[in-house]
Amino acid sequence: MKINNCSDRVTQLLETFKDTLTQQQVILLNDQHGFEQVIDGSDYVAQQLLRYPDEFHELLVSGFISARFSAGQLRNRLVKHLQNISDETELARQLRIFRRQQMVRIIWRDLARLSTLNETLEDLSELADVCVDLAVRHLFDWAVNKSGMPRDANGNAQQLVVIGMGKLGARELNLSSDIDLIFLYPERGQTDASRPVDNEQFFTRLARQLIKVIGENTADGFVFRVDARLRPFGDAGPLAIPFGFLEDYLQGQAREWERYAMVKARVISGEDHLADAFYQLTHSFVYRRYLDYGAIESIREMKKLIANEMHHRGMDANIKLGRGGIREIEFIGQAFQLIRGGRDPDLQIRPIQQVLRVLEQKVMLPASEVTELLAAYEFLRLTENRLQAWKDQQTHLLPVDDAESQQRLAASMGFENWQLFSVALETHRRKVQDYFDGVFAAPVSENPQQNHFAEIWPEIWPEGLAEEQAKEQAVKSLSLAGFKKPEQVWQMLQQFRNSGAVRFLGVNGSKRMSQLMPLLLEAVVAGSDADHLLSRLLAFLSSVARRTAYLALMVENPAVLSQLVRLFAESVWVTEQITRHPLLLDELIDPGRLYAPLKKQYLRVELQASLEAVAGDEEQYLERLRQFKQANSLRVAAADLTGVIPVEIVSDYLTDIAEVLCEKACEKAFSMLVDRHGEPTSIVGASMGFAVIGYGKVGGYELGYSSDLDLVFLHGSGLSSSMTNGDKTIANEVFYARMGQKIIHQFTTRMPSGQLYEIDMRLRPNGNAGMLVSSLNAFEKYQHDEAWTWEHQALVRARAIAGDTQLMAAFEQLRRDILSIRRKPAKLQQDVREMREKMRDNLDRSTTEMFDIKQGLGGIADIEFMVQYAVLRWACDYSDLLDWPDNARILKILAKHCLLDGSLADELLLAYRAFRAEYHRCSLQQQKTVVPQNKFSQQRNLVKQAWQALMIDSI
Repeated sequence: MKINNCSDRVTQLLETFKDTLTQQQVILLNDQHGFEQVIDGSDYVAQQLLRYPDEFHELLVSGFISARFSAGQLRNRLVKHLQNISDETELARQLRIFRRQQMVRIIWRDLARLSTLNETLEDLSELADVCVDLAVRHLFDWAVNKSGMPRDANGNAQQLVVIGMGKLGARELNLSSDIDLIFLYPERGQTDASRPVDNEQFFTRLARQLIKVIGENTADGFVFRVDARLRPFGDAGPLAIPFGFLEDYLQGQAREWERYAMVKARVISGEDHLADAFYQLTHSFVYRRYLDYGAIESIREMKKLIANEMHHRGMDANIKLGRGGIREIEFIGQAFQLIRGGRDPDLQIRPIQQVLRVLEQKVMLPASEVTELLAAYEFLRLTENRLQAWKDQQTHLLPVDDAESQQRLAASMGFENWQLFSVALETHRRKVQDYFDGVFAAPVSENPQQNHFAEIWPEIWPEGLAEEQAKEQAVKSLSLAGFKKPEQVWQMLQQFRNSGAVRFLGVNGSKRMSQLMPLLLEAVVAGSDADHLLSRLLAFLSSVARRTAYLALMVENPAVLSQLVRLFAESVWVTEQITRHPLLLDELIDPGRLYAPLKKQYLRVELQASLEAVAGDEEQYLERLRQFKQANSLRVAAADLTGVIPVEIVSDYLTDIAEVLCEKACEKAFSMLVDRHGEPTSIVGASMGFAVIGYGKVGGYELGYSSDLDLVFLHGSGLSSSMTNGDKTIANEVFYARMGQKIIHQFTTRMPSGQLYEIDMRLRPNGNAGMLVSSLNAFEKYQHDEAWTWEHQALVRARAIAGDTQLMAAFEQLRRDILSIRRKPAKLQQDVREMREKMRDNLDRSTTEMFDIKQGLGGIADIEFMVQYAVLRWACDYSDLLDWPDNARILKILAKHCLLDGSLADELLLAYRAFRAEYHRCSLQQQKTVVPQNKFSQQRNLVKQAWQALMIDSI
C-alpha cells in the first residue's frame, strides 16, 4: 500500500504497518495537506497513527486533525470528555487520551504549516491549563467528599490555587515541555469533617494526587511532566503552602532568580479573588518602584553560570540555554521588566514577544534590534518544537554526527540541507548574543585599563593595613591621581568608609560600592574643585548606600554618573534635590532627554501616562505628582545650567510644570466630588464651573525653582440656593469650597517625596479672612468696590491657569475691565510708592556691604512696581498692555508706545534680565539672593533714575 508523493521513509513506514490502515484511511491521508512533512518530522505522530488507527480515523473524518480552536472550545471538549468519570484512575486515563489526541492535532498543524508559532504555543498552553484546572476540580470534589471542606479559622471555605510558572505562566509552552507548578492555599485551618484534617495535609495530599494524575508515566503515557521545585525552598519546602508563608518568604528569604521566575507566574486554577490576592502579594516583590539596575548584574551572573554548566556538559548546541539561545532573548526582555516594570505597568506582562514590542514602542530598544530578536525567537522556538516533535521528548539539543536527523530537522524547518539551516541558525544566534552582550556588558569598573583609579583603589581603600601605613600610600596615590589636597580627600574617604551607611552594607552592597568608587573618583578629579565636589557626592552616597539599586544604576550606566558629577558641580539646589529624592537619578540615564525640558502639551501627556499607572491608589497618585514636578524641574535646571535655555524661558518651563499640575489637581478634585455629590447646577462655565487664578510669579510666567504658588479660586455659581444633582446633594458653594480644599490638599500634603508646592491664598478677597473660594460675581464686586490699589497691582500679574475654560475667559475679561479703569495719576502714584516703601521696610535684607537683588533699592521689586504703575495708569488708553501679565513683555509694549522716556523701557528690561539671571543662579546654589553692593551698580542706578522720573517727577 502506497500513498502518492510520499518520501521513501514514509512509504517504508506505511508498508511496515500496511495491515493496520484501511483503504479509506489511506485515501483520507492522501487528502491531508502536509501529511508527508508531518510523518517525516514526527515519529510520535506516526506511532499514534498506527497504534490508534480508529482514533486517527475519527480525527481525519471530522476534520479535527487540522482544526483551529476558538477561545474556550478546548475546555468545553475536555469537560465533555471527562463526563461520568468517578475515580482518579479513570481521570488519569481520560486525560492522557485527550492529551494524545490534542498533541497529534497540534503537531500536525505545526509541521504542516497550518498554524503560526504563536498559535502552537497558545494551543499547548491552553491544553495544559484546562487539563490542570479540570483535574484539580475533580480531585478537590472527591477529596472534600472524603475529608470534608477545608476552612480557615473564620469558617471560610478554602481552595487550592495552582500557579503556572515559566513558559506555561507566559502561555509559551513548547511541544514537550515540563510544566512548572506552585501549589498554594489561602489560610491555615482544618476540614469540617467529623475527623478533621489540617489544611496543610489536605492540600499537600491534593497536590500530590494532581502531580500523579498529570505527570505519572503510565501505559497511556503522561499528560504533562510536572516540576514543583520552583516553590519556596525547593524540594526541601512544603509542597502546598499558605499565602502568608509565601509572603514571608518573598519578603525575607527569596533569592534574586526567584524574581525572574515570578515575572511569568500566572494562576491557572483558582477563583478570581484568589488570583487577585496572589498577584497583589507578589507584585511588589517582582516590580520595584525604583529603577532596579541591580537586575542586570544578577542576570549577567546567572547567564554566566548557565553558560559554564552548558560548556561543562558539552551542551553548547543547546538552543535554549546555549550561546545566542532562547534564554538570552528572554533575559533581555526580563532585564527591562525588572529594571523598569515597577515604574511602567506596560512592562508588567508575561509573553516575551509582547515585552519586546513594548520596548520598541517605548524606544527602550531600537526597532531594528527588536525585529531581529523577534525573528530569532521565532526561528529558535520553531526549531525547539521540531526537535521535540520527533519523539515527544523534551530536548533542546541539535543533532550531532547524525546526518539523517540533521536532514530531517533541516527539512522540517523548510531548508534543503543541514548546511543552509546551520547558516541561518548561526546568523540568528550571533545576533542574539551580540544584543545580549550589549545589554549585559560588564561595567567599566571591571575593565581596570579604562580607569586609573581602579588600579590604585586597593591603595586608597586598603584592607588589613595599619592606619598610618595605609594613609601614607593612599595620600601619595591620591596626589598622583590629581587631587590638590590629597590628605583631606583621604580623611573624607575614611570618614565615609567608617560611616554606618558603608560599614553595614551587605555583600552585594559592598561589591557595588567597590565598583562605583573608582568610577566616581575618576569623574570627580577630571573637573575643577574636585575636593569640594567629592564631599557633596560622598554625602549623597551616604544617603543612598543602603539602596544598592541606586549604586547599581550608577555602575551600570556611565552616563548617569557623568551627569550626576556635572550637575553636582554646578548646583547646590540640584545636589539637594537628588540627595533628597534619589528617584531623580532615573532622569540622568538619557542625556538627550535630561537637557530637553518638555513643552506644556508633552508635559500633559507624560503626567497622564504616569498617573494612569497608579489609577485607584491615592497615595501613589500624590507621589507621582511630586515625582513629575521634581523630574521636570531637574530637566529645566540641567538645561539652565548648561545655557541651553535663557532665563526667561527657564521660568516659562517652570510655570508650565505648575500649570499642568494645577490642571490635574482640578480634574481630580472635581471628579472625586462629582462621584459623591453629582455636578453643580446653574453655573457659569462649560464644564466644572471652577477656575484657578495664578498671581505673582506663576501668574507672570516668572516661577523659580523653589517658588510657592499665589492662587485664588473662583467658581461660577450665581445663586446661593443652587445644588448639585447627585444622590447626596450639597449646595454649590459647599461643593466648590471642598474642591478648593482638595486641591490644596494635593499640593501641600507631606509625602515621602515632600510637598508639591507651598500654596499662598492671601491674595483672595479679604485675604485670610475671606472665603476660600469666591464666586465670579462676588470677586467682581469686590474688585470694583473694595479692593485696594495694591490688589489691582497684583491683578496686573494675574491670569487663569487651570479649570473651566469658559470661566477662565470670564475672569480674563473681568481683569481687563478692572485694569482698564481710568485712574488719577497722582493718587495712583502715591498709593504705589507707599506700598513699595512699606514692602521695602519689611522685606529688604540689604546691608552696608550686601545688596538684596529683589527688595533692595534699585532692584527687581522696584522694576515690578513701575511696570504695575504703568499698566494701571495707561491701560485705559493702550489695551495691549493687558495682553500679557509678565514684566518682560509689558516693558516691550511700553517701549513700543514710547510711554517711558527714550530707551528707558529697553534699558529696564536689560537690567531686569540681569537681576533675574543672578536670582536664578543664587537659587540653584541655595544661596541668599544678596550680592556685594558694588555688583549691578550700573543697573541699580538706572532703576533709581527711572523710579525718580516715573514715580516722583512725572506728575
